[in-house]
Amino acid sequence: MSGQSRFAELEPLLHNVSKPLQYVGGELNSQVKDWECGGENTVRWVLMYPDAYEVGLPNQGVMILYEVLNERQDALAERTYAVWPDLEEQMRAAGVPQLTVDGHRAVADFDVFGLSFPTELNYTNMLSALDLAGIPLRSAERSDEHPIVLIGGHASFNPEPVAPFIDAAIIGDGEQAVLAVTDIIREWKAQGRPGGRHEVLLRLAHSGGVYVPAFYTVEYDADGSLLPVQVRQDCPGVPERVDKHTVMDLDEWPYPKAPLVPLTESVHERMSVEIFRGCTRGCRFCQAGMITRPVRERSITGIGEMVERGLAATGYEEVGLLSLSSADHSEIADITKGLADRYEGTQTGLSLPSTRVDAFNIDLANELSRNGRKSGLTFAPEGGSERLRKVINKQVSEQDLVDTVAAAFGAGWRNVKLYFMCGLPTETDEDVLGIADLAKRVIETGRRVSGRKDIRCTVSIGGFVPKPHTPFQWAGQLSASATDARLRLLRDAIRSDRRYGSSIGFRYHDGEPGIVEGLLSRGDRRVADVIEAVWRDGGRFDGWSEHFSFERWMRCADEVFSVMSAENGWNVDVDWYTTRERSEDEVLPWDHLDSGLDKAWLWEDWQAALDEDEQPDCRWDPCFDCGVCPQMDLDIQMGPTGKKLLPVTVLGAGRKAMTEAPPASVPEPVNEFLAGPELSERAG
Repeated sequence: MSGQSRFAELEPLLHNVSKPLQYVGGELNSQVKDWECGGENTVRWVLMYPDAYEVGLPNQGVMILYEVLNERQDALAERTYAVWPDLEEQMRAAGVPQLTVDGHRAVADFDVFGLSFPTELNYTNMLSALDLAGIPLRSAERSDEHPIVLIGGHASFNPEPVAPFIDAAIIGDGEQAVLAVTDIIREWKAQGRPGGRHEVLLRLAHSGGVYVPAFYTVEYDADGSLLPVQVRQDCPGVPERVDKHTVMDLDEWPYPKAPLVPLTESVHERMSVEIFRGCTRGCRFCQAGMITRPVRERSITGIGEMVERGLAATGYEEVGLLSLSSADHSEIADITKGLADRYEGTQTGLSLPSTRVDAFNIDLANELSRNGRKSGLTFAPEGGSERLRKVINKQVSEQDLVDTVAAAFGAGWRNVKLYFMCGLPTETDEDVLGIADLAKRVIETGRRVSGRKDIRCTVSIGGFVPKPHTPFQWAGQLSASATDARLRLLRDAIRSDRRYGSSIGFRYHDGEPGIVEGLLSRGDRRVADVIEAVWRDGGRFDGWSEHFSFERWMRCADEVFSVMSAENGWNVDVDWYTTRERSEDEVLPWDHLDSGLDKAWLWEDWQAALDEDEQPDCRWDPCFDCGVCPQMDLDIQMGPTGKKLLPVTVLGAGRKAMTEAPPASVPEPVNEFLAGPELSERAG
């Protein structure tokens, strides 16, 4: 019977797996609603973060949608995560399908299977979940009895590589969108499900905010290049372009109100609040900053209420103030001081995921550490030279960075982490060697201003991957071998100087995962065959170094593209999708998905990058016509509001945490550095 718990079948298998607690559910603030909570027309969602539980549970986006949906009386939502290979093997042998962690219900019993993709390297995990759930991999093979497979998240801004596997995609903010989808499905069910699966997907497409790939025709030119995507002729009313969703008033969406607290270790042991959404800094490599425009700030009072409610609901002793660039909130000084005052002496610490060099100041840092300890500070110069930082529009000079770290070291900090990217457009060996010089200067400055020798600087390197809807979407990607050569050059330069080498940590991932991410991020529907071939060959958890196989991906891609080229005369291969630079007039796979950014403006900014011309932040300068605000009838929303964080009541030292979370000790996913600190810590 649909909706029944299958835990009795799962439980005997958990004695033989390495991390059984992540499958049992029952976390603080989790919910298991009655299957018929809204009557026979209840709309049932299963939400998946397609990675391991310890990575997926802290994700703010899934938590938010989980609460938003469960607040409705006519809907319910449960969660599922990727199953580790040790349990997957046993589940297949025992005939146990993919289950939720809340009610241990079969995923195939739900109306909607929603997946949130922060990175493309999770695609093979989606295929594992579909197959384990008993849902056909390809949308065209599903019947009316199967759930609607719907994806969201930043990777969904180019869903074409997984288009054959999904029924629909939502691009942009999800809070209002999932409620609109719920309304459409509920009405269709109440009417007796007329027209079956095709009809409900057509209704979703007619809404203008849901992309249904099956209703769009994709064709290729003789050379393999993409022709303009067309709406299928038998689908009247389907829009030519699908718009992104944008939530404008964040105070109306104070979620999660009761964040989930895991039973076992996770990558982030804290309660987090998204303090604003969007970014207008204009970093040309940053997809998140481009596709989330415009900036929308949560009010200082709204933030204070969320922190108070979240701490009471979780017992956490750390609050993460999240956004793409948290120190850019127009009232960040009042926010941090007000929260530090309120939780004085309570062991409640505040943190920012990463801090821009030009937004950092000692007063801010002192407020963040007032109730905790002076841990390391993270800055992201991204480029190793001032010339390269102009190319990527990271308006930070070397002297800015040195002055900032000097102030930090002088105020008592001992550790600084610097994040850079390798393989950026126009990058040379000299640009990369500039990273070593900068790190040495940081150590030298720290020793001088602090009078101490125990100064540390950690250099973390991520590989640059060109992303859709950015000025660099036309750029050629650096090959894996060239990336590795530059990383070796940098490593040798750091280690060669005995005065500083032992004080500089060097963390990096090689260039191979970046090539696979590049193939998936800018691919078209033909790449789906590669993804399936990799999955059938055993590909799982490609975001984890111990599971990732570059050899498997390249072998499967060569086999798939060789057959395609032989049958159609196309000259496409992995390099065609990755290292090749695109022309201005080339049709891009995502051109029919509207992020609000004008394609002509993106091209102009790409040319400005090649000219090393910087673009100002439109929060403080006049509009430079990127297209988002007028095209989508939106506007930047930011303070100051004139409000204060009241009541400012010092809680005192008597407050005790409800739980003491164990320190995280899980392996680090490959994509943590590929994404960078801004993306890996992002909320929503």
